[in-house]
Amino acid sequence: MRVCVFCGASAGRGAIFRETAGEVARALVRRGAGIVYGGGSVGCMGALADAALAAGGEVIGVIPEALAAREVAHRGLTELHVVGSMHERKALMAAHSDAFLALPGGFGTMEELFEVVTWQQLGYHSKPIALLNVAGYFDALLGFCDAATAADFIRPSDRANLLCAADVETALDILFGELPGQS
Repeated sequence: MRVCVFCGASAGRGAIFRETAGEVARALVRRGAGIVYGGGSVGCMGALADAALAAGGEVIGVIPEALAAREVAHRGLTELHVVGSMHERKALMAAHSDAFLALPGGFGTMEELFEVVTWQQLGYHSKPIALLNVAGYFDALLGFCDAATAADFIRPSDRANLLCAADVETALDILFGELPGQS
């Protein structure tokens, strides 16, 4: 199994975000899962990759050529795919993944998350998608999703597919089908 992890090229404010990225990586390796991610060596992305590699895990990075220098492409990965565009990046990440996990991040993380959520809604895949709600980071986003559902812009069944957990092990249990989703 491989889990695509969306997370920031920035470290965020406070050590908790980088620390959690490392914790996610180690937990995935313990479960025998590979990681697919955006290919960067900085911020939470770098912390994720470095921790997984240090634990002996498989890490596949996918980065657009234009971002390879900006996000400092990680050169020590199991595989690094340098692609021509963001569209190619997301398609290749999805093709290599069995599940998706979003950690805190910015616009890029949200865009990647909502693309796979939309693909699921449209029936392009049925892979599980979860948020790791580190320190309540996604509370406002979950509130938006609930409000959009209440206003009939998101079907309740589609909202139910966006799973959420507050701790690493529960998030992975959800993705691995060991627990029902929490929102």
